[in-house]
Amino acid sequence: MVKLNKIYTKTGDDGTTGLGTGERVAKYSMRISAYGTVDETNATIGMVRIHMAGGQPGLDLKLVRIQNDLFDLGADLCVPDRGKKLEYEPLRITESQVVRLEHEIDEMNAEMKPLKSFILPGGSPAAAQFHVARTVCRRAERLIVELAAMPEEPVSEAVVKYMNRLSDFLFVAGRYVNDRGRSDVLWVPGQNR
Repeated sequence: MVKLNKIYTKTGDDGTTGLGTGERVAKYSMRISAYGTVDETNATIGMVRIHMAGGQPGLDLKLVRIQNDLFDLGADLCVPDRGKKLEYEPLRITESQVVRLEHEIDEMNAEMKPLKSFILPGGSPAAAQFHVARTVCRRAERLIVELAAMPEEPVSEAVVKYMNRLSDFLFVAGRYVNDRGRSDVLWVPGQNR
């Protein structure tokens, strides 16, 4: 259980931060950038929920679960599996979490007409915020993939898959909320030539 009695510790005043393993790393390290951007993704999803303002309670419940998943994912990245025995069982993203996102994407897609054009972020405020969340999620995914490509920086396949599916979920969810009141804004290639 997490217990936060004191928020500031002063241990980061030297430009380092602690991983869940206890090792100290530079605050600008790729691992910190990766899970920091996962946290940013989570914050943008919080803004989506505010823009939905109680509408779509089923979708809101999915978003709450996703926000919890993103804390799990950040914890997974914060405790790299370097093959060493730890005194506790680290939290890891599982394949079942990825599969759940896939099912939810399929459920939303089944209720909408097929997409025949690229869309522009917009329509409703909630849909536009979903697109902001999607782009931040894609940035987090790119950082995670870059981290995974580095020697001595393990990242689980489930983490990479989850972020990839999440960006797809956020795209489809943006369309889904527009489908319930406002239309997607379609891209018109070369419209302003």
